[in-house]
Amino acid sequence: MGQKVNPYGFRLGVTTDWKSRWFADREEYGDNVIGDWKIRDYLMGELPHAAISRIEIERTRDRLRVDVHTARPGIVIGRRGSEADRLRGGLAKITGNPKVQLNIQEIKQPELDAALIAQGVADQLSARVAFRRAMKRAVQNAQKAGAQGIQVMCSGRLGGSEMARTESYREGRVPRHTLRADIDYGFREARTTAGRIGVKVWLYKGDVLPYKAQSGDKIAREAAMAVGETSGGAAPTGQKRVVSSAAGRRRPPEAAATPEEPVEHEPLIKEADPELERLLAEEEEIERRVTEHHETPHFRPGDE
Repeated sequence: MGQKVNPYGFRLGVTTDWKSRWFADREEYGDNVIGDWKIRDYLMGELPHAAISRIEIERTRDRLRVDVHTARPGIVIGRRGSEADRLRGGLAKITGNPKVQLNIQEIKQPELDAALIAQGVADQLSARVAFRRAMKRAVQNAQKAGAQGIQVMCSGRLGGSEMARTESYREGRVPRHTLRADIDYGFREARTTAGRIGVKVWLYKGDVLPYKAQSGDKIAREAAMAVGETSGGAAPTGQKRVVSSAAGRRRPPEAAATPEEPVEHEPLIKEADPELERLLAEEEEIERRVTEHHETPHFRPGDE
């Protein structure tokens, strides 16, 4: 079961919470579901390089709150909050609700976020980095950051081969059948010259006690929704810091550059230890020589 079901949906209501929080009757339910999909599709399309992990949506009466969890908040906020204002206007036009609250929450450790790890591997594959090197870099960085287990899987025409295949690397424990296990899951696609390559990441962070660790937070959210307010009034313990909920309140260093100047973003997956990088380079060189040696020669009529 754990190998065939999305780890997030498998634990929904047990150790994970909903990414869309609202209640609607039968007439409005379908419109809200389509509206949530349009919001996420709009933000992911407008911010392809913002390293967005997830987008949470909360609706209460006539208010709409959108939380964007990103590792690069400067791209989302923009210069003096101009990008945030543009996104807020686009969301108001899509939803037809002028009371849209856009919150940008910064992810301090992208090495412990499965979606961002998958995005980092996909970015390296698009930049023609060897898939084994990208996957082993992700595994080592996650272990250094404190993850108890990680599994990275890539599927597609790896290395530009004619036949698609699946390669996987795993270190530590990844108990996908255990409901109390805190397993983060992420999926991204890399667009390469040979086609799309899918990247899946399972990240095990330890066990949690269901219905106990989040009982206080859940009671506070239900009380806030009962009076018609969003649950973002009182930030629970351990919640990520809100960088900006309105235009121009805080401006990270990335937002200080002019629009004409391209900003150099730090890669989501950094280089591994020099020793591991040397071993990976040697493996790539050996594989290249073996492939060239065993490649079937192509003869044409008249060749000797």
